[in-house]
Amino acid sequence: MSVNRCTLVGNLGKDPELRYTPSGDAVATFSIATSERFKSKDGKQQEKTEWHNIVVWRQLAEICGKYLAKGKMVYIEGKIQTRSYEKDGQTRYVTEIVADQMQMLGGKPEGSQGAAQGATKGSSGGEWSPNVKSESAVFDSGGDVPF
Repeated sequence: MSVNRCTLVGNLGKDPELRYTPSGDAVATFSIATSERFKSKDGKQQEKTEWHNIVVWRQLAEICGKYLAKGKMVYIEGKIQTRSYEKDGQTRYVTEIVADQMQMLGGKPEGSQGAAQGATKGSSGGEWSPNVKSESAVFDSGGDVPF
């Protein structure tokens, strides 16, 4: 048995880019940053940031495109996937998280109607997020990348 599951909490590096495949499926792509703080051997405080490419499909992609924005904190859950493509005669590889769950963290967005838009309070009572899950989407490009 094997498990390919990834959980991330981080901040968006840019607004999601929402596109549609020729068959009409929505796909959103964005990156999030996760940071860790630690003390170096000489006792100085250090911070290391990792960037993660996120891909979201179908209804969840449309929700991400509508509600997420640069700088917002988000919880992402999905699987790690590596794909390759050709560019300028060279094979390039991309590792990304194909998300099937997303939760917005932080305060309620300005102008939001909360429950009227399907929102729920987080367990801490101070977090706002739509209660969102998506069926696991498998990306099989068949050699063609839709973006």
